[in-house]
Amino acid sequence: MHAPYPDTYPHCHGTRTRVATFFNVVADDHPPTEIRLQKKSRRLVVAFDDGAEFALPFESLRVYSPSAEVKGHGPGQETLQKGKENVTITSIEPVGHYALRLVFDDGHDTGLYTWDYLYELGADHDERWRNYLDRLQAAGYPRQPA
Repeated sequence: MHAPYPDTYPHCHGTRTRVATFFNVVADDHPPTEIRLQKKSRRLVVAFDDGAEFALPFESLRVYSPSAEVKGHGPGQETLQKGKENVTITSIEPVGHYALRLVFDDGHDTGLYTWDYLYELGADHDERWRNYLDRLQAAGYPRQPA
């Protein structure tokens, strides 16, 4: 069982936390310098050493989870995630020196969000989001406002 977020990493709850100290980060292509969980706005803010900073919506993180459940085991095996408009992150767990495991309130907790994948999600967010909304529409899913 995962500990609730505030008990696990109280310094991240809406405050600035130095990732290098908090997660003992080592060099990567895009190592983060800061991670903030903003529960009220439902965003994970990740700042990187190149100056980039991304506010990643929880829904986007959930529907683009790097897990096999979401991505499948190869190209074309992706599973469209529906009904994730109000999903929240309940826990963040460091994985080694290279990734985070995000635990969502819908029970999803598989898939490792590497620093590089988090960077990609931020850099490509607008395109990925449009693609997701298009796929929902094509599937006839009426997305509910969050």
